[in-house]
Amino acid sequence: MNDAHLHLVVNHFPIIGTIFGLGILIVGMILKNNSVKTVAYVLFIIAAIFAAFSMGTGEGAEELVEDMPNIGKEIIHEHEELAEKFALVLYAMGALSLVSIYFSIKKISLLKYTTIITLLLALMGVFLAQKVGTSGGEIRHTEIRANSNSPIGSQETQGADKD
Repeated sequence: MNDAHLHLVVNHFPIIGTIFGLGILIVGMILKNNSVKTVAYVLFIIAAIFAAFSMGTGEGAEELVEDMPNIGKEIIHEHEELAEKFALVLYAMGALSLVSIYFSIKKISLLKYTTIITLLLALMGVFLAQKVGTSGGEIRHTEIRANSNSPIGSQETQGADKD
């Protein structure tokens, strides 16, 4: 198993973990249930750990695919830049989640503030997750690129359908 394969295995966990974690955190806040919020915090911590794995395997994956046809260094660089921002948000969210779990166990009143900050980071994380996931998918799936030359979705094809 090479770095590209490992990258494809682990790179979905930060995205999915962040999305599910956000939903669970919102439910926990609505229900005012610290146990439910703790589940979200644990998901955020796991997402941050897998983000580190994704970042670690990304460089090796880049080396394996950057010279393939229809894959340029520019599209990989864009994905890498977005992934670095996403990873930083996840690392901050994971660290804050650890603090929030500690505050919850010790019944420290600052928990409500760390929860709100974690929620804001999670919202930012979901936004970046979408960008990172799309840019990563565009590396090998040229048909989803915005500047795709595919006849599907081109104006010439759409115009021909109207006649």
